[in-house]
Amino acid sequence: MNKFAVITNYNIKDKAQAAISVIDRLGSLGAAVCTASFNRERINRNSAGKKRDFIEYIPLDKLYQTADVILLLGGDGTILEAARRAVPAKRPMLGINLGRLGYMAELELNEIDRLADVVAGKYRLDERMVIKVEILDTAGKVRFVSFALNDAVVSNGSVSRIVDLRMSESGSVIADYRADGVIVATPTGSTAYSMSAGGAIVDPSLRCICVTPVCPHSLVSRPMIFPADAAIEIKNTCNREKMLFLTLDGKSNQELAFGETVRVTESDMKAKLIRLNDNGFYDRLRRKMNSGF
Repeated sequence: MNKFAVITNYNIKDKAQAAISVIDRLGSLGAAVCTASFNRERINRNSAGKKRDFIEYIPLDKLYQTADVILLLGGDGTILEAARRAVPAKRPMLGINLGRLGYMAELELNEIDRLADVVAGKYRLDERMVIKVEILDTAGKVRFVSFALNDAVVSNGSVSRIVDLRMSESGSVIADYRADGVIVATPTGSTAYSMSAGGAIVDPSLRCICVTPVCPHSLVSRPMIFPADAAIEIKNTCNREKMLFLTLDGKSNQELAFGETVRVTESDMKAKLIRLNDNGFYDRLRRKMNSGF
């Protein structure tokens, strides 16, 4: 029997109550349920005196290795944040949308009866490409390594200001950008910030790397798509700014000094999303994005 880790922001009352409804549904199906230890008091506070002794409370640093399925209540940001731990632990994620878009989520809250199929193992896994992201210092040595499910963005951070960046592929210079930044995205991330910046929408079943300049100060700069075995390098050539920033999946930030380089390649890890519905990528795109086609 699979053990389900139920994850949400239990400090928000509506999310906590939604999570408790999911926990109760899983409990009624005979599933094992766990969550992070620090959520015990928050769950009890929202339980109206009802005890749920079947919940196992586990330290966060062990939760993702202990659970078999990571069940997430929230929006896409919740899924991206959980992916920081779920992907290295090789655990599948199931999203229940409590956000506005919930593009990566599979279910809405009114569909929790579908959890019976998950408990019974009646689902398929949608494996998504992940990118490996490194920062190379001015001597070319790796000083930082991480990964992203959606995108890696090099920009000036919170201040919108034109910066200078050089893009190369495996050492060959492709373009010098004057722009607000550059987005390097996976096919999954092609429908996020990259799409908003004018990048191509890519079917997530493909393996490729998408590069999209953000508001380029040029008449000829265009988004580009590279094969999955490419090594994309974005070098900070902006001597007007003290520091630029690398942002991963809209969460993790790293400083990028003048002369340093961000290198993006395909990771050997995969993100695993649980799918229950028959609708494919293009139906999801139409419904969620309301694109009219």
